[in-house]
Amino acid sequence: MEKNGKFEIGVYIIGSLRNENVPVIARELREELGVEVFDDWFSPGPKADDYWRDFEHKRGSSYKEALSNYAATHVFEFDKFHVDRLPIVVMYMPAGKSGHLELGYSLGKGKKGYILFDKEPERWDVMYQFATDIFFEKEELVAELKKAIAELKKEHQNWVTDYKKPEKLTEVAARYVEKLTTAGEAKN
Repeated sequence: MEKNGKFEIGVYIIGSLRNENVPVIARELREELGVEVFDDWFSPGPKADDYWRDFEHKRGSSYKEALSNYAATHVFEFDKFHVDRLPIVVMYMPAGKSGHLELGYSLGKGKKGYILFDKEPERWDVMYQFATDIFFEKEELVAELKKAIAELKKEHQNWVTDYKKPEKLTEVAARYVEKLTTAGEAKN
């Protein structure tokens, strides 16, 4: 995605809210790659989805209704905005359904999508071949990411990474409101 006319380079970490090592691997990748590694989605904590479900049940919402309520819409749009914004995703295992959907979505958008396993899975699955590549060692992933980032920098001479300077919330909110307004007008 472009920001102020410059191509943004960074990595979106996909994982589980219950995997306490997500921020650790993200910090390590930030330090080793020198680009933004986005993991802010992790901040609500391991029970965020459970709390959301319980809240919606107390209000009398079905799962389908809850998915279209403000809380779910905001969280979804937040995650999607950042998945769309960055050209590389890494799914750090173990990850659940949401993580696999984010990886598939990203690959479908033409992004590079890697998987870092914490160990060899008990249950094997051939569909992981959709990923750009899979790794069992962080060092091998880092070497591949460095190559991918170098390719992006070569391809996009006018690039930027803002891993230390996130956008002001007002800028993000303005784009989000514009997107919602446009989507609402399209529905009407």
